[in-house]
Amino acid sequence: MRSKTQFTCSLKVALLCLAFLFLFILLFHSSSISQQLTSQANLSVVSAQPQEEQPERTKPTTEIETTTPSCPSLPLTPSCTKAPLSLTNALIHYVTSNITPQQTLHEISVSARVLQRKSPCNFLIFGLGHDSLMWTALNYGGRTVFLEEDKSWIDQIQQKLPTLESYHVVYDTKVHQADELMRVGMEEEDCKKVTDPRFSKCQLAHKGFPSEVYDIDWDVIMVDAPTGYFEGAPGRMTAIYTAGLIARNKEHGETDVFVHDVDRKVEDTFSKTFLCEGYLREQEGRIRHFNIPSHKARLGRPFCP
Repeated sequence: MRSKTQFTCSLKVALLCLAFLFLFILLFHSSSISQQLTSQANLSVVSAQPQEEQPERTKPTTEIETTTPSCPSLPLTPSCTKAPLSLTNALIHYVTSNITPQQTLHEISVSARVLQRKSPCNFLIFGLGHDSLMWTALNYGGRTVFLEEDKSWIDQIQQKLPTLESYHVVYDTKVHQADELMRVGMEEEDCKKVTDPRFSKCQLAHKGFPSEVYDIDWDVIMVDAPTGYFEGAPGRMTAIYTAGLIARNKEHGETDVFVHDVDRKVEDTFSKTFLCEGYLREQEGRIRHFNIPSHKARLGRPFCP
């Protein structure tokens, strides 16, 4: 009896162990399946992400170029680029000065738009004033030349702003002669001929400027001098006429000519007559903008259209 009981107990233990072993295998197998499903799900999520980005990476080069913005990306390390000297001087000058340019913001904007399109260019200005540094800065990289009647004023400005290129010029006219000079300019055929002002026989052509004024092809000309607000002042009769002659005598292309103070009689009548209303493009306040084509490039062009 004892041996049979022992065999029965041993059998029960064996079966119990087998049951535990089967349960353990079953649990292990289900856990393994669960882990495989989880890993497959994770792989599917990971693999799904590059599939969404895949079209961007597999686009042809030509297609990417058409959709890429034209603006260049910022450098990884910022570069140290100095501001132009003309701009630096202008900022310091106007920030520390209580004197503002004589032209209004709207008037300045007329010529500033042209300079934005043409600069760097050759820019000739009749007059040296508080706005001279601004014009030089707006024509950064180009050549800006000032013609001034007052020698002492040139010396004063050069002490403060030695980088400006200015020349002293002399005018032999007076404002009270304007009517007679207008008659001469309208009646004499020599005043309708396009030539180098130095060789012109017209009384309105100014022949005493520095040689650079006549030799350079100017892209923009500003007439804001000489003085013209009283009868004994030189007036701008010859300055306006000569500016128009220089523009017409240019080898090729067009010259933008600006005349300031057109609310006065001389500036009004002489600009319309000798820069021609047919070349007038815009007027804002007291400034007029003329666009004069080269007469050398097309011979036979009339003095005024």
